[in-house]
Amino acid sequence: MPTIQNLRREYQKEICEKAIHMKKGNIPSMADVSSPLSILLSQKMLTLIGLPTCPTDIKGQTAGKLFEEATKSFLEQSFALLQHLRPGEWRFSVQGNIKDFVQYQHLAALNELVQKDRLLRTALGDYVVKPDVVIARMPVSDSTINQQQVIVEAKQEPHFTPFREANQSPVHPILHASISCKFTFRSDRSQNARTEGLNLIRNRKGHTPHIVVVTAEPMPTRLASLALGTGDIDCVYHFALLELIEAAKNTKNEAVIESLEIMIAGDRLRDISDLPFDLIT
Repeated sequence: MPTIQNLRREYQKEICEKAIHMKKGNIPSMADVSSPLSILLSQKMLTLIGLPTCPTDIKGQTAGKLFEEATKSFLEQSFALLQHLRPGEWRFSVQGNIKDFVQYQHLAALNELVQKDRLLRTALGDYVVKPDVVIARMPVSDSTINQQQVIVEAKQEPHFTPFREANQSPVHPILHASISCKFTFRSDRSQNARTEGLNLIRNRKGHTPHIVVVTAEPMPTRLASLALGTGDIDCVYHFALLELIEAAKNTKNEAVIESLEIMIAGDRLRDISDLPFDLIT
């Protein structure tokens, strides 16, 4: 039986082998070629990880999709290990649409109207979020609810909670987590995750799902552009935070080290190994 540490290592192996390549001058593909610090942090981080990278060039969009798939796989395997802590029928997918879930199914009809009316589309914009990775929990049957003792009876209350499968027709899964995967990001593009998070919060009917970001971005300043502040995302998770911390210490750059320490101490930046445990709470 694998451990979380084993799964973390396999996750890093898949990303290194499939999503990261070395550019001219031995520059890792997640580094900003115009930033010596970004290059240095990326190089040291990969040295500490100690895994081979892809021998061929990878387009940015392809790397992003591979990053999403690897993250979904890591979470799916991690949840299997933690099933005894948070039992249930969990479903994991890439590029889900929030209107397919209980909290947002009302958006399907609204989206249809918006697409037909240019004025509405201009006024409301695109508010139907399509997260990179979604985790859903399926509603529970009466037989599952009653497996230890009779708790509910057929056609009796509770009548409205969507958690009870008998209350839904057709049955919709419950959105448990929305995960935005950004292999790297620049300060301007990173804000898309905030917009998605705010839309998930504002447009829901029912409880808010977990809203997180997973990244391999090496630059603390760019991590801070998304991690600092509260209200729109739960936390930012790094695919190799432990190695990034050590890489930052090796640079002897106090500003870089302090920036990471502030985000970590403030519960705004965590390692990918923390994510499964945070998602089952």
